[in-house]
Amino acid sequence: MTTPPTHPRDDVGARVVRVLSYNVHRWGDDREALARVVRACGPDVMLVQEAPTWWGTRRKRRAMAASFGLSYVAGGARNAILVAERIELAQSLHWRIWRPFVRRRLRLIATQLPGGAVGGRVQIGTTAAALVVCHLGLHILGRQRELEQVLRGCRSFGTPFLLVGDLNETPDGPVWQRLAAEGLTDLGADAGPTFSSTDPHKRIDGAHLSPELTGRIVPIPAEVRDDLPKASDHLPLLIELTD
Repeated sequence: MTTPPTHPRDDVGARVVRVLSYNVHRWGDDREALARVVRACGPDVMLVQEAPTWWGTRRKRRAMAASFGLSYVAGGARNAILVAERIELAQSLHWRIWRPFVRRRLRLIATQLPGGAVGGRVQIGTTAAALVVCHLGLHILGRQRELEQVLRGCRSFGTPFLLVGDLNETPDGPVWQRLAAEGLTDLGADAGPTFSSTDPHKRIDGAHLSPELTGRIVPIPAEVRDDLPKASDHLPLLIELTD
């Protein structure tokens, strides 16, 4: 009798897929601390917000992925998907999201970077599921329009989906209400605040799951808790999807 592997598989795909959603703050903080956090979480798929951009984007993202023991497979705007060797990401899609270039807050006027989302399909046992990551903007009304574009992209896979991202809004806001109206399960409802990592006091990072799928938030390993404030300004969400 043989011992089952850590990530049990059948003839189609892994029956447990571990997904890490993380705003990595442009890979600009303590890179060694960030690598320790990611490696301790042991994700099959990492859905990244605020991935490094500008000059040498792909080179930097590949280097970042390698520091985690993962591979960079897809990206769009400031989002990226990294995978472990044992996982195959199929039908990867990325799309631009229309976003107001200028936002106003009180008497201040500021510009926003272009928005986008990226996703791909994985097998969870015999179930096909899409994994999609986005980063919504700071314009209050703009976020709602962005979300509609993201949801259209999620539906385009024709499968149940997990949508994660930095929503830049707390759960009492209209974006979260729209996600609930879509019938998605808020996996992080009991997970606590996600921002900031040095003083966690509000939840602005989400993980929302189609009702056809089974998933849960699992704790970040205790041995890297001290690394979290150094690794990024956000806290990660670690999700287990099961067949």
